[in-house]
Amino acid sequence: QVQLVESGGGLVQAGGSLRLSCAASGLTFRMYVMAWFRLAPGKEREFVAAITRSGDSTYYADSVKGRFTISRDNAKNTMDLQMNSLKPEDTAGYYCAAKLQYSSGTYYTTSRSYNNWGQGTQVTVSS
Repeated sequence: QVQLVESGGGLVQAGGSLRLSCAASGLTFRMYVMAWFRLAPGKEREFVAAITRSGDSTYYADSVKGRFTISRDNAKNTMDLQMNSLKPEDTAGYYCAAKLQYSSGTYYTTSRSYNNWGQGTQVTVSS
């Protein structure tokens, strides 16, 4: 049974930084494409960043490009999201997602592509 557990959320002032982590279990982690999504009240779930199985390719939403960095450690079964220069509009629940992928070099930016989700961690950025 795949389990994804996010951590690292919290309250931070605008301009500050947070580092989110996703710990995965019950899967062969290196075989999974991983991503972060976020969900703010009154809005649809939004893609944030994705990373290929090996970690050699990443992709970001325009709204976070240059500020957020996604990474993974296949030896530790973890994925991180380093968030810098945070803005109030980054306030949301952040969710880790995983999809089994047999081919390398692929990532997905739509939530319907992922069938494994964590419970989320809340990030609140005050102005």
